[in-house]
Amino acid sequence: MTQQTQALAGLRVIDFSDTRAGTQTSQLFADFGAEVILVERPGGSALRRDGAWPFWGRGKQSIELDLKAPDDLQVAQRLAGSADVVIESFRPGVADRLGIGYATLAAGNPGLVYASISGFGQSGPLAGLQGYEGIVMATFGAMSALSTLSPGDGPGFASAAYCAFATSQLAAQGILAALYERGKSGAGQRVETSLAEGLTVYDTFNWFSRVVASRFQDSFTQTPVSANGVPSGGLSFRLLIALTKDGRWLQFSQTVDRLFRAMMAMFGLTWMFDDPRWKTAPDFDDVDTRREFWEILLAKVREKTVAEWAAEFDRDPNVWGELFRKGSELLDHPQMMWNGMTHETADRDVGALRMPGPMIRADATPARIGVAPRLGEHAAALRRIAEALSDPAPGGTAPPAVRAKPPLDGVTVIELGTYYAAPYGATLLAELGARVIKLEQPDGDPHRNMLPFPEVSGMKVLQGKDCVAIDLHGDAGRAVAHAIIAKADIVLQSFRAGVAERLGLDAATLHAINPGLIYQSAPGYGESGPCGHRPAFAPTIGAAAGLAWRNGESVIPEGPDLSPAETKAAALRLAAAVMGVGNADGLSAASVATSMLLGLVARQRGAGGQVLFTSMLSSAAHALAETMVEYDGVAPPDRADAIVQGFHALYHLYKAADGRWLFLAAPRQREWERLCGALPGGTALRDDARFATMASRRDHDAALLDALAETFATQPAAAWEALLRAADVACVVCAPGPVEANYLDAGSVGQQLGLVTETDNPFLDRVPRLKALMRFSRSETVAGPAGLVGQDTDRVLADFGYDAAEIAQLGERHVVVQN
Repeated sequence: MTQQTQALAGLRVIDFSDTRAGTQTSQLFADFGAEVILVERPGGSALRRDGAWPFWGRGKQSIELDLKAPDDLQVAQRLAGSADVVIESFRPGVADRLGIGYATLAAGNPGLVYASISGFGQSGPLAGLQGYEGIVMATFGAMSALSTLSPGDGPGFASAAYCAFATSQLAAQGILAALYERGKSGAGQRVETSLAEGLTVYDTFNWFSRVVASRFQDSFTQTPVSANGVPSGGLSFRLLIALTKDGRWLQFSQTVDRLFRAMMAMFGLTWMFDDPRWKTAPDFDDVDTRREFWEILLAKVREKTVAEWAAEFDRDPNVWGELFRKGSELLDHPQMMWNGMTHETADRDVGALRMPGPMIRADATPARIGVAPRLGEHAAALRRIAEALSDPAPGGTAPPAVRAKPPLDGVTVIELGTYYAAPYGATLLAELGARVIKLEQPDGDPHRNMLPFPEVSGMKVLQGKDCVAIDLHGDAGRAVAHAIIAKADIVLQSFRAGVAERLGLDAATLHAINPGLIYQSAPGYGESGPCGHRPAFAPTIGAAAGLAWRNGESVIPEGPDLSPAETKAAALRLAAAVMGVGNADGLSAASVATSMLLGLVARQRGAGGQVLFTSMLSSAAHALAETMVEYDGVAPPDRADAIVQGFHALYHLYKAADGRWLFLAAPRQREWERLCGALPGGTALRDDARFATMASRRDHDAALLDALAETFATQPAAAWEALLRAADVACVVCAPGPVEANYLDAGSVGQQLGLVTETDNPFLDRVPRLKALMRFSRSETVAGPAGLVGQDTDRVLADFGYDAAEIAQLGERHVVVQN
C-alpha cells in the first residue's frame, strides 16, 4: 500500500457517542489507523468507569467539551467540519439542537459520512425512548423469550450486550459502505441504524418458521422445550449440553447426520439405529421417549471426566464437546492464542494489560493497537487544529438527498460458506447492493433443511443471493468456480482447516487467478491450529467464549454431585443462556460483513487484494469485551442478580399489579431524580439517605429493589409505562415472546417502525422479510428474495461467459445442478 500500512490511515473520525455501540464502532476505525477523536462531556465519558475502558478507548484521542458552551461548540463544529466521519448516538433530535447535526456539519463538508445510532430509529412512535439495551430487549420480547433462564416466575435478563455489539457492526458497515461509495461519487451522506435492528441479526430461522406456521397451521411447529421440561426436537440432542464426571459442562456440536452418528458411535449407542423404538434418533414424537433418550445421553457423558472426553475427541475429530468457559477464560483458549488474536501490553495507567486483539486480521493492512487516552489528553493540540479551521456555514442545510444506487453496486461477492455464521455476513452486503453468488454443494447448503419444513431454515441467510449448485470436489467444478472468481471482488469461505486447500479454493490459488481479490476467511475456530479442524456451531462457540456463562452464571450450578434432576434443569438453563435470544452465529456474521467492507475500502484506497481473517471466537471476544479485559484492580462488570432479572434495582424487571412485567432503566442521576418525581411516594425515596447517591444506591440495592417492587405491584403495567415515559423515564411493558412476533406480526412494533417489507419466494409466493438494517440519506438498499438450490445456475454461468451448450453439458455431467 503506497505510503500507508493501515486500511483507514488518513481518515479523521469524530466520535460524539457515549454509548457502547458508538464506542465499539469507532474502536474499529482506531484499530485500523484512522485518527479517532473522542469528544467527551465534562467529567468524561461514562464508559471510563467500566473495566473495559482500556479496550474501548484504545488508539483514540480525547478532548473534553461542553457542547452547550459556545466556545467549546465552535471547537467541536470545526473539528467535525474537517472530518471524514462523525459518529453520534444521542437521542433523535439532540445533535441538531446542540448544533452538531448532519445538516449543520454537511453544509460545509459535503463529503462527510455521518452515522447516527439510536435505540429505535430517528423517527416513529419510539424515537424519543431512551435506547438502553434492556429497554430494546424488553420491547421486542427478548426478556420473555428468556423466561427459562430465570428461576423466578417472570422473564429473564441477558447480561451480554447483544444489541449494542451487533449495532456497532451495522454502524461500521454503513460507514464503510458510504466511504466506498464516496470514493466513486465524491459525496458523503448520513447513515442510520438502531439497536432494534441490531437485535435481529441473531434470528437464524425463527422468522420464516413463524411465517410457515401461520400459513400451514397445526402442520409445522418448532418449540425448544416442551411443557414437561423435556427438549422437544432432535436439534436439542444434536447440540447436547451435558455434565461430565468431574462436574464440568460440555456443549456438543453434532448438527448434521454424519456428525451425530459419530457421537452416537463414541457413546457406544449405534445399536439404537437398528432398534424399532430408537431408530428415528434423535427425533421422537413421544415426550416420554424423548425424556428417556435424553437421560441416556446425559448418563453417557457423565461416565467420563473432561480430560477423558478430550482424549476421545482427539481420537475422532468429527465429535466435539466444548467446555463452558467463564469470564475472560476465552483469552486462554488455545485457538485464540494460535490465531494471535489476544493482545498483551504494559499499559501506562493500569500496568500489565491483556485483552482481545484486533477483531480482524488483515495481512496487507494490519491493525495497530494503541493506548486509551487520558481524559482531555489531546485537548491542547486539538484546539490548535480547530483554531486553524473555519466555522460551518451559518444556517447551513445538508446537501440535497438525490437518490443514488446502492453503495456496493457493482461489487461481486462469491460465497463458499455454509450455515449462518459467515454466510449471513454476505447477506448484509447483498442488502447494500453487492451481487452475492452462493456456490453451494449439489444437494444444497445443509442450513436449508435443518427444520422439518423444506427450505425454511435457510431462507433468511439466502436472501438476495444468486444460488449456483456446483460440485467443487471435481476438476470441472473447480474450473467453473475459478472462472467466476477471476472476475469477483470478494471471496468468502468458512471451511474447516485444510478444506479450502484440498478444494483448490485457498487464498494463494485464488490470488494467482485474481490478484486484486479480497479473500475473507471466516472459520469457526481457525485455518489451522489445535481446533481448526473442529466443527463449530453457535452453541459450541457460545460455550467456549463464555457467552453462556455471562448470561447464566448466577443460576448455573456445576460439580460432580449434581443430581440427575438438577443436571437436567441446569442444562435447559444453559441452553437458554447460550442460544435463547442472541448467539455466536449472529455475532460472527456481523463481524464478517464488517471485515469484507474494510477490505473493500482498503483496496479502493490502494491496498490491493489481501487476505482477511475473522473467527467466531474473535467476534465473541469483542462482543464480550466487558469480561475480556485483564489487569490488576479491574472493575468487574455488572452481573445479573440471583433471579437473572437485572443488574441492579434501577436496571431491572418488575411485576405489576396485573401480572405483567415492566423493565425499568434509570441508572443515571438525572433519571433517578425524574423517577422519584414521578412515582407515588418517590419523595421519600429521594430523601432516604441510603439512596442519596449512585454509590449509596448500589450499596443498598436490595432495599431499593424491594421498595420499587412494592410500588410497581400497586398498578397495572401499562399505567406505569405511561406515567414514567411522560416523565422521560425509560420504562416499558415487557412484550411476550417470541422475538420475531414483535417484528413480524400485524400491528407489531417492528411493523410500526417500518422495518418490514415483502419479497417473492419460489414456493411461498409473497413473504414478509426485514428491510436492510441500515438506511442512507442518498443510497438505496436492496431487499431481495431467497432462491432454491441451483435456481440461478444457468443465468450466472451465462453472465460469466458460458454459452447454452456449455451449460447444458456441465449439467449432463453433473458438474452443476440446474433448477
